[in-house]
Amino acid sequence: MPHGSAREAGGEAAVRAEQDAIIAALAPVVDGIVATFGSFCEVVVHDFRRPERSVVAIAGSVTGRVVGGSMSEIGMKLLAAGDRADDELNYLTRTGEGKLVKSSTMVLRDSAGTAFGALCVNLDVTAVNQVHALVGGLAGVAAVPGAPPTTTFGDDVTAVLDSIVDARQLREHKPWDQLSRAERVELFGDLDRQGVFAVRGAVQQVAARLGISRASAYNYLAATRAD
Repeated sequence: MPHGSAREAGGEAAVRAEQDAIIAALAPVVDGIVATFGSFCEVVVHDFRRPERSVVAIAGSVTGRVVGGSMSEIGMKLLAAGDRADDELNYLTRTGEGKLVKSSTMVLRDSAGTAFGALCVNLDVTAVNQVHALVGGLAGVAAVPGAPPTTTFGDDVTAVLDSIVDARQLREHKPWDQLSRAERVELFGDLDRQGVFAVRGAVQQVAARLGISRASAYNYLAATRAD
């Protein structure tokens, strides 16, 4: 191996070792946070280097995931943003089962500033929201909040990708075969910006979801990246 290649390999190994050390240090922290906040809390450590099985440590069971599970749509967006990713703090989502979840997702970075993972805290605030609505209604000052978006949490990244593709296609208000080429390229561009194609095998899965050939999917993806 040339000396330059050896140095590059050594540098990559050092970066990976540092990132691994940060994740290893956070793994026991998730149990401590959940022990402090109780059964309505879930804490997850994500490793963006393996998006299809990004959950490397988890405590609590708000979303029902386990180690080896996948990231949600929010994680996909952070993955797509790369080193430009910002923390997502104090946001509301709703699970497919109807739980109202208040979350904060903090990006993990190494000493060079590279974003490689995230620490996510999820609180099930369904009961709190119900009490708030009841008290507000009794006081006559109940507000009508906007409905939080439904987020797909699961151990299989397939469900997450399908959810993203379906939500994006619904925005067109017409089926795939009625979209112009420009609209199709725009759709693939949006999926790319959401981090969909960072997942291994995503192109084939998106093609199957849209009912098109894998070659067509690759062509649309190439077109949007060329633009």
